Amino acid sequence: MRLLVTGAAGFIGFHLVKKISEQYPDYHIVGLDSINNYYDINLKISRLKNIGIDIDEALDGREIKSKVLPNFYFYKGHLENRELLLRIFEKEKFTHVCNLAAQAGVRYSLINPQAYIDSNIIGFANIIEFSRQFNIEHFVYASSSSVYGLNEEMPFSVHHNVDHPISLYAASKKSNELIAHSYSYLFNLPTTGLRFFTVYGPWGRPDMAMFLFTKAIIEGKPIKVFNNGNMKRDFTYIDDIVEGVMRVIHKTASPNPEWTGLSPDSSSSKAAYKIYNIGNNHPVSISKFIDVLEKELDMPATRELMPLQPGDVPETFADIDNLIEDIGYKPNVSVETGIKNFVNWYKEYYL
Repeated sequence: MRLLVTGAAGFIGFHLVKKISEQYPDYHIVGLDSINNYYDINLKISRLKNIGIDIDEALDGREIKSKVLPNFYFYKGHLENRELLLRIFEKEKFTHVCNLAAQAGVRYSLINPQAYIDSNIIGFANIIEFSRQFNIEHFVYASSSSVYGLNEEMPFSVHHNVDHPISLYAASKKSNELIAHSYSYLFNLPTTGLRFFTVYGPWGRPDMAMFLFTKAIIEGKPIKVFNNGNMKRDFTYIDDIVEGVMRVIHKTASPNPEWTGLSPDSSSSKAAYKIYNIGNNHPVSISKFIDVLEKELDMPATRELMPLQPGDVPETFADIDNLIEDIGYKPNVSVETGIKNFVNWYKEYYL
């Protein structure tokens, strides 16, 4: 396998590159990341350093060989840069692509919508088009639980309608799924979309609740608890996410012979197209989440109750039956274990 992982300096991408490079030493793994400043660049640089990439050498378009992972190489650059993508695809001769690069965050989309159009739509269109041109065997990409939008039926199922997103971020992810289906249908490009549910763990994003809560509690500052503490999230530990992604990469999407337009299943198609949820299948209230965090930190939290924010959904809950059936895997790391691991990393990295 010759695999391209975009977003390789990001939270999920970093962990995926590390795990798959170590577990499959005969694979040729290439990472691509723009290293933008949406959140602390130093954290991204530290992730890359952990997998042997010296960012000082990473000029746009220059290949950097890892000093830690012998089968990993890195490029700095944007998905919007078609010339760079063409050069990388021509040189590396990929067999598989895993597109994790995206402008993340629901609330930030209210402030800087153009970033989502550039990265999540234009960038996505570029990477899937080059995957078509270079006959990639399987194109895997990150979607999001946010696509469920105004859907209130629980648990969220890949068979549910997702035509009512409530943030531009969610809309951009829904657009990725639609573009992927058209490429699967028109060009026989096998595509699989992964709807991630609230990923957390060591090396996580500073804009996520786990990180924000931990930092505030340690500094003795109040934490903002939205929806007056009634928010629920299907928190999914990073190791579970990475294991699911690796298994999906190895299971190429195929047509569903039972699919019919008279009763269309939104998770599959007569084309080689598939959608999966990857979640813990066990939603936890934000209040309980904070309780566990207080216990691990051995410090009390000052909770500032806030109303539901624009673009936020009150609850997420993943139906993962298809994931279990097709790839034989179910996320299983408990919130207690996951939070403990995160707190240990946070103290080691920051304190």
